[in-house]
Amino acid sequence: MSHNAESTAFRSALEVIRAVEPRVADAIGAELTDQRESLKLIASENYASPATLLAMGNWFSDKYAEGTVGRRFYAGCQNVDTVEALAAEHARELFGAAHAYVQPHSGIDANLVAFWAVLADRVESPALKKAQVRQVNDLSEADWFALRRELGNQRMLGMSLDAGGHLTHGFRPNISGKMFDQRSYGTDPATGLIDYDRVAEAAREFKPLILVGGYSAYPRKVNFRILREIADSVGATFMVDMAHFAGLVAGKVFTGDFDPVPHAHIVTTTTHKSLRGPRGGMVLCQPELADQVDRGCPMVLGGPLPHVMAAKAVALAEARRPDFADYAQRIVDNAQALAEGLLRRGAKLVTGGTDNHLVLIDVSGYGLTGRQAEQALLDSGIVTNRNSVPQDPNGAWYTSGIRIGTPALTTRGLGTAEMDQTAELIHTVLTQTTAGANADGTPSKAKYTLDADLADKIARQATDLLAPYPLYPAIDLA
Repeated sequence: MSHNAESTAFRSALEVIRAVEPRVADAIGAELTDQRESLKLIASENYASPATLLAMGNWFSDKYAEGTVGRRFYAGCQNVDTVEALAAEHARELFGAAHAYVQPHSGIDANLVAFWAVLADRVESPALKKAQVRQVNDLSEADWFALRRELGNQRMLGMSLDAGGHLTHGFRPNISGKMFDQRSYGTDPATGLIDYDRVAEAAREFKPLILVGGYSAYPRKVNFRILREIADSVGATFMVDMAHFAGLVAGKVFTGDFDPVPHAHIVTTTTHKSLRGPRGGMVLCQPELADQVDRGCPMVLGGPLPHVMAAKAVALAEARRPDFADYAQRIVDNAQALAEGLLRRGAKLVTGGTDNHLVLIDVSGYGLTGRQAEQALLDSGIVTNRNSVPQDPNGAWYTSGIRIGTPALTTRGLGTAEMDQTAELIHTVLTQTTAGANADGTPSKAKYTLDADLADKIARQATDLLAPYPLYPAIDLA
């Protein structure tokens, strides 16, 4: 696509929007400006291609398409069938999966589809068998009660939240924590690494129906072969949530024992993050779970979003190109360079480094909470997010950590030299930020002090660092 074509497409779209609600058009333009000028280090964010973005802004948005390819509850879905089938085909080929389901609207939705697919496949109860063979209205109240109790009383074992697990892996604030009797496995207190022997011990004791692998803030590879062996040893279904590192799997940076797809019964992911597609979710599974997974809508999902499935097809096609593997490797190279730059400057990192796309800084060494550090960095043009560290004394709201990632800056073209400069900017801000106090003189976990002139100086330096690597260089909205 030419320079003029991309600029024309987006400028024309904004003109159409502006004619109806100019404030929305202004906000869209301002978002592009903000993203162009900020060091985006949020590990779960990226920049989708213009083709992916444009695939979402069309009349596919106008279609209802409950059901699956060739089996819709609405007529006139032949074109939706085309894009959904293409997205699923690209996903199967990209990841070497037996089956792909591309309808989930988000990672949480993908996990819900997976949970219910496993429950429906695995739970052996008279009430469930009746539900599968009889009309819903024919079930007695006693049958319904037994079914709800059976499905809501299964066990899940997943990584603890402070060790790097995700809210959807059985934690009480999320629906997964209300569906399952959940227990967590953590990491070794000395190293921050997964202790597979302890995971096996917990599985033998707890006997979960589902063993969950995957993470949102664990900066190392995971051996999925070992986790599958543990799951098999206790008769559990092995599920992996690879939302964060799907791009590293797609790009063949994670292979063998570190590629979850050959080892897991079912794999969930988002399609943004390191995969660099639209915001959405996806489920990959073994053939025996395919029928249950394909019932995601209407089981737990609302109507599919055909315009987003079209964008998923485009992004997955892009990920099958040879240059995506180079991109995925550069993500890891940059993360390791960023970690090394921080370590040289005295930062404390969880696990002492990284094998993947993210780095977790324990900011207690700077005398700060995660919330204080996050805001001070944002004041300085560096966008991150606070995150718990193992055994975090500040809990999940204030935290003691900052999670940073390299997928977005790698998309812009920054390399290892720029990662070292980024480490210097981060370290400068954190060393120059001091914790504040409440009105009564007690230490505050939220208030902080950072010289405004220094923050402005760092923000300018961040903008200068990004200048040789323009974001969406072919798009000119002026």
